Amino acid sequence: MPKPHTFPTLFDDLKTVSISFLNKHGYLKVGQWQQGSINWSRNGSKTGSISIMVDTIAKEKYLELNYACNGSDIRYRIQLITVPSNLGKGLIWYFICPNTGKRCKKLYLNQCYFYHRSAFKNCMYEKQTQSKKSRDLEKALGAYFLLDAFFDELYKKNFKKVYRGKPTKRYLYLVRKIEESERIPANEIERMMLSL
Repeated sequence: MPKPHTFPTLFDDLKTVSISFLNKHGYLKVGQWQQGSINWSRNGSKTGSISIMVDTIAKEKYLELNYACNGSDIRYRIQLITVPSNLGKGLIWYFICPNTGKRCKKLYLNQCYFYHRSAFKNCMYEKQTQSKKSRDLEKALGAYFLLDAFFDELYKKNFKKVYRGKPTKRYLYLVRKIEESERIPANEIERMMLSL
């Protein structure tokens, strides 16, 4: 008897709150209290919004989330901590997951609460759901399938190709990936696609 199909929740599809977002938008400056919101969208249409408040003045720093989920108003705090950088410059911020107590930089919304990924059972990353054949195909032809994305980034307005007279690492990476994809023979792509 074949194994029944399972359709796991994908972390890639869940809404997230991340330290990098808070840092980028100036919420994590020490000694301030700031309110704002986080909005999510997909293909140009809004899919969600929450109100946030970050307090870095208090002894125990925190992020407060305020939103509605499945008809219920939800409001709770997530502790923020800092750890000295291993480079000796500045501080690294982390969330403390209210469910698991784990230190993390990204929280996922599933079952109405933002928690560390280990708090959710039967959740996977999209890559984990791919077959071995698909992963092998992506490894062999990944550069070919991403060729348009590489060109889009390369010719994006304000993209820096050179810094202080030297090519940037990102520019060299994109050029290398474009060259890789152009070296793949067309018959090889066709052969691999037919083997799926």
